[in-house]
Amino acid sequence: MNSRRYAWRSARVLRPLGLAGAAVLMAATVAACGSSTPTNSGPTTSSSVDQALAAKVPADIKAAGTIKIGTDSTYAPSEFLDADGKTIIGFDVDLFNAVAGKLGLQTEWQTAKFDDIIPGVGTGKYQIGVSSFTINAERMQAATMVSYFNAGTQWAQKAGGSVDPNNACGKKVAVQASTVQVDDVTKKSEDCTTAGKPAITIDQYDAQSDATNAVVTGKDDAMLADSPVCAYAVSQTNGQLALAGNIYDSAPYGYVLPKDQTDFAAAIAGAVQDLISDGTYTQILTHWGVQAGGITSPAVNPAA
Repeated sequence: MNSRRYAWRSARVLRPLGLAGAAVLMAATVAACGSSTPTNSGPTTSSSVDQALAAKVPADIKAAGTIKIGTDSTYAPSEFLDADGKTIIGFDVDLFNAVAGKLGLQTEWQTAKFDDIIPGVGTGKYQIGVSSFTINAERMQAATMVSYFNAGTQWAQKAGGSVDPNNACGKKVAVQASTVQVDDVTKKSEDCTTAGKPAITIDQYDAQSDATNAVVTGKDDAMLADSPVCAYAVSQTNGQLALAGNIYDSAPYGYVLPKDQTDFAAAIAGAVQDLISDGTYTQILTHWGVQAGGITSPAVNPAA
């Protein structure tokens, strides 16, 4: 299976948080989830625009000068809310803002429930989905996708814990609902019962921040999520969490566009390639500590 975000489905610097601070930040993030309050990027400059790529932008988006983006802002460090509780930040945000700049566009980020983003792109509510979507065949039946990053699945647990991701039988495990990790841990639980061992208790949460908080507070023994998310959670909880096991099932993330917008998708892929070539791409990923997931060749609807 691929990494996070299977179903229809970053603060500017890393700030260590104690238990109380982590809980407050997570609570604020969840409280704002579902908000329609947009977060806009700053103005683009004409010198940054790739005119050949900008010519492929759909006429309605070009006329508005702004692209409306659906994102689930509970998934640090990819996309999450800053300390003000309303500004959406993260490496996905910084990177796509730069992509939009290459196309002569500003960005309008709108928080959405993860399951609603791909349908929302299909109906025109959002003009693109940017929310750590793993590219797979099922999604490409409903949308056009552009690869821009690679991530795998990883586990995290309370520091000092003894959870083995390959043998978590009898443990309580937190996971965000509607993600590929639900399928992953469900299969692991079935393997447990087939072997005559206790099943895994699987606690599903609407927001990844809630799943993380459940492990921080001891409600659950461990969690699994995309590798950048687990690494970031460990860095933000002041030693209260630790990674468990190795990264596995790496797969590309993709931007989500309407099925018929292959020309626009090609322009977006070209903008990502521009950013890779000029070094901006690596600078953004390095700023967020996720450079290990960098790619060299973005593609439209790559083989899943």
